[in-house]
Amino acid sequence: MFVANAEIRTVPMLPMREEVIFPGMTTPFFVGRKASMEALDRALSEDRHIFVVTQRNPNVESPKQSDLYEYGVLGKVLQVMRLPNGTVKALFEGEQRAQLLESSLERNEYLARIRLIELEEGEEDGVRSLVDDVRKMFDEYTKLVKNKAREEVCKRLQKASSLLVADLIAPVLDIGREQKQQLLEALELRHRLELVRQFMRSELEINRLEDKLKKQVEEQISRSQKETYLQDQLRSIQKELGQADDGQTESEEMDQKITEAKMPEGVEEEARKELKKLQMMSPLSSEANVVRNYLEWLVSMPWSKKTQDNFDLIRAQKVLDEDHYGLDKVKERIVEYLAVAHLRGSLKGPIICLAGPPGVGKTSLAKSIARALDRKFVRMSLGGVRDEAEIRGHRRTYIGALPGKIIQSLRKAGSNNPVLLIDEIDKLYQSVISDPSAAMLEVLDPEQNNTFTDHYLEVEYDLSDVLFICTANSTQQITAPLLDRMEVIRLSGYTELEKVRIAEDFIIPRQRKLHGLIAEQLRFRKAAVEEVIRSYTREAGVRNLERELGKICRKVVTQLVRSEEKKNMMVTPKLVHKCLGVPHPPRDRKNDHNEVGVAMGLGVTSLGGETMLVEVGLMPGGGKLSLTGKLGDVMQESAKAAYSWVRSNAELLRIDHKLFKKRDLHIHLPEGATPKDGPSAGLPLITAIVSAFTQIPVRNEVAMTGEITLRGHVTEIGGLKEKLLAARRGMFSTVVIPVENEKDLAEIPAEITDGLRIRAVHNVNDALNIALEHHPALLEVPTTAGEELPTDGTETVV
Repeated sequence: MFVANAEIRTVPMLPMREEVIFPGMTTPFFVGRKASMEALDRALSEDRHIFVVTQRNPNVESPKQSDLYEYGVLGKVLQVMRLPNGTVKALFEGEQRAQLLESSLERNEYLARIRLIELEEGEEDGVRSLVDDVRKMFDEYTKLVKNKAREEVCKRLQKASSLLVADLIAPVLDIGREQKQQLLEALELRHRLELVRQFMRSELEINRLEDKLKKQVEEQISRSQKETYLQDQLRSIQKELGQADDGQTESEEMDQKITEAKMPEGVEEEARKELKKLQMMSPLSSEANVVRNYLEWLVSMPWSKKTQDNFDLIRAQKVLDEDHYGLDKVKERIVEYLAVAHLRGSLKGPIICLAGPPGVGKTSLAKSIARALDRKFVRMSLGGVRDEAEIRGHRRTYIGALPGKIIQSLRKAGSNNPVLLIDEIDKLYQSVISDPSAAMLEVLDPEQNNTFTDHYLEVEYDLSDVLFICTANSTQQITAPLLDRMEVIRLSGYTELEKVRIAEDFIIPRQRKLHGLIAEQLRFRKAAVEEVIRSYTREAGVRNLERELGKICRKVVTQLVRSEEKKNMMVTPKLVHKCLGVPHPPRDRKNDHNEVGVAMGLGVTSLGGETMLVEVGLMPGGGKLSLTGKLGDVMQESAKAAYSWVRSNAELLRIDHKLFKKRDLHIHLPEGATPKDGPSAGLPLITAIVSAFTQIPVRNEVAMTGEITLRGHVTEIGGLKEKLLAARRGMFSTVVIPVENEKDLAEIPAEITDGLRIRAVHNVNDALNIALEHHPALLEVPTTAGEELPTDGTETVV
């Protein structure tokens, strides 16, 4: 039991950073804080009594009451020694527990208002047996972990009262500050004794385990020494017999490599088992060669080699900006990813997939991420991989077996936490025999890849520290389960302004360096760069742009080498034509004039945004619909839906119903060798069909995109940015889009939308009002109604 004494005193206070003082405990400590030394001086000038209390946080320099524990010890300063460095060494004896009611800092000294706590000794049988149990346990603890202080406490315990048993034991236990404070605040005797017994029991278990491990280690060392002696004897016998010891030397070398590789326990056990097999084999046998190669792979893997991550976000942003122009959204997402990793202390998280057309910087972006993190970078390409074994490895039973690309890449990196770029993941080849994308499911799953097993190694390898970055031109070819494991970050094509900046800031300086030129020798006018972009490249990225600029540099270098006079060159549009030849025909430009039955659609391919010409022809027949241009199933269905809408709305469109039975309709999309698919061509298809039947020309400055329904609604499409870039390249001034895509315009840079009239429409009639010279409903009579149709079989293309 305990009694809160009514006596309340105000005494000097000494906050302790780490140590917890108990009643009956005599201990020295150092005092360095000025306020603490003033409090100590005041105690010495009065009755030498001072209240000692422990801080909750040892790093707080000027603790307030909230920074101190509620209970401490009132005791007496026995001795003080002032040291040359200005600090004071004091000897203190704890006397009685006390509760801190209020603390203050007056005249630069700590004062405390405290309530004294008086403890009563329990006389119950349960308490006495508990005291005896604690004494016996501490006696065993002292014998197991010998220490002079503990031996002294053990002697004092024989005569100490039950109240002091726990307080004498607590200071010499290997427990933390919080646990000691918990004992100090345990005012009930039974509770205090049970706590100290619990802490001692934990310490005893730990020390017993350490003692057991120590004995096992000693036995292992003894066994190892015995084996070494026997091996030395065996070597001597072999030498006397005239036998070579090359095999033994190889085994020793491999054994050392296994030790130095610091493999996981299970892997090392497997390696040593294989080493024993090797020692029993003939060195020249084929089986020995297989085992030898296997061991070489095991010891060369970076099981425990790891680079230190650099999570400096400012540096990461700087690295990304140095290596890439634009791509702000992508950079922002990568910096966010690194920020989360910094907070968590690891990069375990979603697998990033950079999706976009060729030449937009996917691979170089992955290199920049590795540079920003100070990690090793390694790249593996999956383009055309058709066998699962190329990823998971071949089993060792096959001749010439090797690990898969994942393990090979990690060995090449020399680190178990590199940035591993998996390039062209959308180009994996799938067949009924093998599906390599299924093998990638385990690799790219953060919940499973910590136990990745290669068929060749046949041991688990932890891939959880590897930062996987995948690249793809299009996500449509990636299987749904694999795509679900990745966070897709889309990289759209560059605008002309961005390409000019990239050429000036990155490509031209790099090409100068590659061709041995300095800035003064070769300069480019901005107009020359723009001419290369407009007339010689037609791409979403900048790969062809770099190729063409490199060609110009080679022409200039050739001219400089041939010429005796070394003069500086300025590249102008005229010189561009001279170096690169005839400009490429602009096949994605708009038509010269309005035409009937011709509409311009917009699509997205793996190369970026493209314009898509739609032609519709009418000819005598029986209402047959023909589709050409290598159209996919979805686009064919879209064309049929467009034709059905026109037929169902013939009256509104002023089209004679008889025409549908007496005319064949032929829909063609040029560049017949190029496969085309997708639903977003519905709007240009329906516009071209209406134009062909009504003979109303389509405006040549209009490009359009949108999926249509049988009710005439225009629904949402994807890839709006790429399509607007294609419209801009094609010199179209008006772009018709679904009204549901208006929200996406906020994400598109102004330099793309500037100069474009973007018209959002709800339905087909709204689109026809914009795309046609006038709406068919304004016609006074149905088109060609009552006219005799030619029957000679000639084809009329409109």
